[in-house]
Amino acid sequence: QLQLVESGGGLVQPGGSLRLSCAASGFTLDYYAIGWFRQAPGKEREGVSCISTSGGSTNYADFVEGRFTISRDNAKNTVYLQMNSLKPEDTAVYSCAAKRTAVGCYRKGVFYDYWGQGTQVTVSS
Repeated sequence: QLQLVESGGGLVQPGGSLRLSCAASGFTLDYYAIGWFRQAPGKEREGVSCISTSGGSTNYADFVEGRFTISRDNAKNTVYLQMNSLKPEDTAVYSCAAKRTAVGCYRKGVFYDYWGQGTQVTVSS
């Protein structure tokens, strides 16, 4: 069974950092582009970042550019989202998603086939 499991969320003060992990089980991530998405209460889901199969191509939303970094370790079957300089408006449930593809990545949810359950990130003093 193909599964994505996110971890690393929690409560952090403004200006702090968290590293989210997206671990795959039941399949190898080598052939999958990965996207990170977030959804805050009462708001639509938005694409945060994505990374291609090789890691050679990444994409970020303007609101996280320069603060968040996506990376992948295919040997560990895991993709990471390093989040620095966190702001209260970053508070949301963060989810990862996977799409088997050889072509880049996209920050559109409809592109992806498999989704994790999400991990809560709360930025508050």
